Amino acid sequence: MARMHARKKRKSSSKRPPVKKPPEWFDKTPEWVVDKVVELARSGYPPSMIGIILRDQHGVPLVKPIVGKKITQIMKEHGLTSPLPEDLTNLIRRALRIRRHLEEHRKDLHSRRGLQLTESKIHRLVKYYKKCHVLPPDWKYDPEKVALLVRQ
Repeated sequence: MARMHARKKRKSSSKRPPVKKPPEWFDKTPEWVVDKVVELARSGYPPSMIGIILRDQHGVPLVKPIVGKKITQIMKEHGLTSPLPEDLTNLIRRALRIRRHLEEHRKDLHSRRGLQLTESKIHRLVKYYKKCHVLPPDWKYDPEKVALLVRQ
């Protein structure tokens, strides 16, 4: 796949298994997986980190074939989701870090360009989430207001 800003193509990453059913060697129940997801979400982990912890520490290959729902769907049912999607939150945090850096180092033109690229990604992602009705249609990216929403 082509990179967003580099105009180059790179090697693709590994693929997920094509089988849509849980493996035979997995011995835990779907209720256990749901309880573990809720427990990790309550302790403050985002959905991607929950998946990594379940994979590395508990041997859960994929949550969806076992439970029938994604991690974010489980979190939404239990009222543990954040107001913004995780990828948008991460981009906003990066933009805030770059803005803080630029307040101290005003002549850092490479970081200024990085801020432009990051904020353009944020605007594209906001447009996508508005189209998919994840964000309200009147939601706007304003660095000062969003800094209060996204805690670091």
